[in-house]
Amino acid sequence: MSHTGAQKGSPLTLVLMVASASIGGTLQYGYNLAIMNAPTTFIQTFINETFLERWDVQLEEYQVTLVWTIIVSIFSLGGFAGALIAGPMTIRFGRKKCLLLNNIFLMTAALLALTSRTARSFEMIMISRVLVGINAGISMNVQPMYFGESAPKHLRGAVSLSSAVFTAFGVVLGQVVGLREILGSEPCWQYLLASNAIPGLIQLLTLPWFPESPRYLLIDRGDKEACINALRRLRGCEVQSSELDEILQEQAETKGMRASHPWELFTDRSVRWQLISVMIISSAMQLCGNDSIYFYASYVFKEAGISDDKIQYATVGTGTCEFTACIMCNLLVERKGRRFMLAGGFTLMTFWAVVFTIALSFEHHITWMSYLSMACVYTYILSFGMGPAGVTGILPTEIFNQAARPAAYMIAGSMMWLNLFVVGMIFPFLVSGLREYCFVPFAAICLLSALYVGLFLPETKGKSLSVIMHEFHRLNFKGQENHFEAQTKPQYQLGEVCLSTAL
Repeated sequence: MSHTGAQKGSPLTLVLMVASASIGGTLQYGYNLAIMNAPTTFIQTFINETFLERWDVQLEEYQVTLVWTIIVSIFSLGGFAGALIAGPMTIRFGRKKCLLLNNIFLMTAALLALTSRTARSFEMIMISRVLVGINAGISMNVQPMYFGESAPKHLRGAVSLSSAVFTAFGVVLGQVVGLREILGSEPCWQYLLASNAIPGLIQLLTLPWFPESPRYLLIDRGDKEACINALRRLRGCEVQSSELDEILQEQAETKGMRASHPWELFTDRSVRWQLISVMIISSAMQLCGNDSIYFYASYVFKEAGISDDKIQYATVGTGTCEFTACIMCNLLVERKGRRFMLAGGFTLMTFWAVVFTIALSFEHHITWMSYLSMACVYTYILSFGMGPAGVTGILPTEIFNQAARPAAYMIAGSMMWLNLFVVGMIFPFLVSGLREYCFVPFAAICLLSALYVGLFLPETKGKSLSVIMHEFHRLNFKGQENHFEAQTKPQYQLGEVCLSTAL
């Protein structure tokens, strides 16, 4: 296929757009999870002192723990709220503007956290965590959608997976910034909680320079010229008609259709297995216990003989493991495919959860078992990062059309945040009730998830939306003839190069 006309722009634009969106997007999710570990003792002391100053009441230890648990867990409820409003926001404002507006929640949260100590108000920390959760809930939905709609088909998985890479990087960054030598000390905990404003500020300064999602511009706004200009800037060359034809075909298929509401997807048989898939895999992402193992890591490291003052450095290694694994997954996902990475990740997690259970059972009888437990912490996190951590966020973009995609992300995000909240609340009871067998339920969930992916989830690597929809159609209408109407022929000749004035 020939390229006529001057080559304009640079493929570097796509890379920089991904970095800009991610720094103020999914990086915030990982970062705000990680920074709450370091100041635990300091904030609990602050809560107790506040009650004593206001009401001359000395709280019991369990009461302080309860307030602290609410502060930590309310982040998940904020994320759930963010997931619910993300869909309507993307429809009304578009993907890019939605990410920019999302920083209103973040900056307000940072201001509340920064001034909470001076105001002697732990309630301000609670509100701050709700707002940070809303910010994370929106970005976890909108960012993969933005990337999936902006990337070329052969890089769609890798670009979308960068959301998980930045989430893992956020965990590592939060763990490092939370070290006692940086902001994890008693005088600095309010600055640690407010430090999430810096990535948000970077996004506000950089993201406006990048284009909106080409699919949103053409399908939702009907602006073909803006779509072509956006594609040219993101590809770094003249737009190939084959790519525009695919978007025009999706526009034709959804012509006259309004954006779906989440509850409408539950009654639409044509998306039944797509919906089941995203609900199961989004739930499994949290129910697999990966976030719980971060909390269990300190106990395992202590049992392995690592001194208390060194545990914080060993904990940084857990975040580094997930970050490394997500990078590896990013490199492999376009070679091995989504189904292989998902099923493989869940299968490995099942194996390591079983080994972890055996190691915990014998660690008081065999001295080296504690080191095996420590190894299992790292390998479990590595397995999670190699598949579920990244691929889960890609699926709604690839298996739903433009009209249903925002609603699908709302449902997927809601399942993720609700299950994160559930696991956070029940994990302490699992530990106290099942003790060394506390990871048996997680192993069962990982095994069932691997079986579902292997048996029912079609591969989406390198396929157009129409091909993917046809494959799911066979599942949704099993035993029936294909009822798809003939595809509307796009008003564009294949093999032609689109020429337009660049932005």
